[in-house]
Amino acid sequence: MRHTLPIAPQFYVTAPQPCPYLEGRMERKLFTALQGEGADQLNNSLSQQGFRRSQNVLYRPSCSDCAACLSARIDVTAFRPSKSQKRAAKRNAYLQRRANSPWATDEQYELFRRYLDTRHADGGMADMDVFEFAAMIEETPIRSWVVEYADPESGDLIGVSLTDVLDDGLSMVYSFYTPQQPQNSLGTYMILDHIDIAREAGLPYVYLGYWVPGSPKMGYKARFSGLEAYYQGEWISVNNPSELTDSSRHPLSTAPIAEQVASIQLPDRHPTKG
Repeated sequence: MRHTLPIAPQFYVTAPQPCPYLEGRMERKLFTALQGEGADQLNNSLSQQGFRRSQNVLYRPSCSDCAACLSARIDVTAFRPSKSQKRAAKRNAYLQRRANSPWATDEQYELFRRYLDTRHADGGMADMDVFEFAAMIEETPIRSWVVEYADPESGDLIGVSLTDVLDDGLSMVYSFYTPQQPQNSLGTYMILDHIDIAREAGLPYVYLGYWVPGSPKMGYKARFSGLEAYYQGEWISVNNPSELTDSSRHPLSTAPIAEQVASIQLPDRHPTKG
């Protein structure tokens, strides 16, 4: 099924598939192409409305009977590290950060495979080959970086984040790290470091992707103070995650697709003079 606005872009809906987070639920996504000279403006505008980027596509959950998946971001000025997060920062302070253009390497892919095989062997990306991995990293029409974390003594690659730079923050598109150091809380550290990067750059937010209150897979996001969720058309501060759980899974929580598309605010588009 296709839904369009009076002006570009066009929006589409995926066919329902089993939800990877909530047993017995079906998921579908509302999406549009990200391309052309207006790609940056479109990505900025829709990211502020709960969309996420995957290569040349922007998407947002649009399940017919559930609205449990919420786009999440950290308000940098409101963030205060917990004691455990301070320990994670201290344990990983020795790592060397390298910010590179979005170019895939064999070393990245080897780390990616070890990460998936150990932590997400049954996930949707488990069968991704080296060419698909390269496409995930390199196919970006906007300003993106590959942020690497390496051991300065051995040179070993420890963690990687594909990160987009938005007008109002950093969006961590996908992150992975060595599974051999669970005690170091590398995933937490990479988010903490992105908060530092955003603060240094004067950017107010770090976008973390989708979060499902009550889902064990997503629980780590609720441990960051300053968390905000895109809920019923606006960003709200998350003080008690349980408050969002029951109401967001109600069958009437999701508006019809036509209403969702009509409510999307697009960036101003000015015609090119001939």
